[in-house]
Amino acid sequence: MFNVGDYIVYPMHGAGTIDAIEEKDILGQKQAYYIIKMPGEVKVMIPTAQADKVGIRNVIDKEQAKKVFDVLGEEDAQIEMNWNKRYRENMEKMKTGDIYEVADVVRNLSFKQKEKGLSTGEKKMLTNAKQILVSELALAEESSEETVENLIEDRISKSFKEFRVNNIGENIGVNKFIPFDSNSSEDDSSTIVG
Repeated sequence: MFNVGDYIVYPMHGAGTIDAIEEKDILGQKQAYYIIKMPGEVKVMIPTAQADKVGIRNVIDKEQAKKVFDVLGEEDAQIEMNWNKRYRENMEKMKTGDIYEVADVVRNLSFKQKEKGLSTGEKKMLTNAKQILVSELALAEESSEETVENLIEDRISKSFKEFRVNNIGENIGVNKFIPFDSNSSEDDSSTIVG
């Protein structure tokens, strides 16, 4: 049971605050509902009896928030190349409501976006995953969403640079560099790639 004022997470929607607990008569049935204030001044009603089933949980603490930033700083996992399968796998991760899984989706899709770009569906998923991540981390860190968003972007940029940009030349397979020289003749054997 949660109380008014508790910070909670609603999977696939993000973090919010329990604004009230009210009994409502809907379709002739009286039930207690959590009235949750979500980002963007959206209010959501969830039956208290269904809270566990839909995955409502408490917001993480500052120690766990540090671990989330660690996930964002890791190298991305090998991502399924088939975008349709990748989309389904990422959607399953997001449905769990586990912030570490959501952070994994944000990192992996951000890396993919920086390398090759994303499909429209994956761009939408990345935006949604970031919003979920930002909403919870802002509450956990007691910070503004803008500050947390900047921290996330900074962490991902640093890890992308570390794991991708700095390693680009390692797997190319060129044994020696051949400079372009318009004065060299076709018979110059020093320009052969070894």
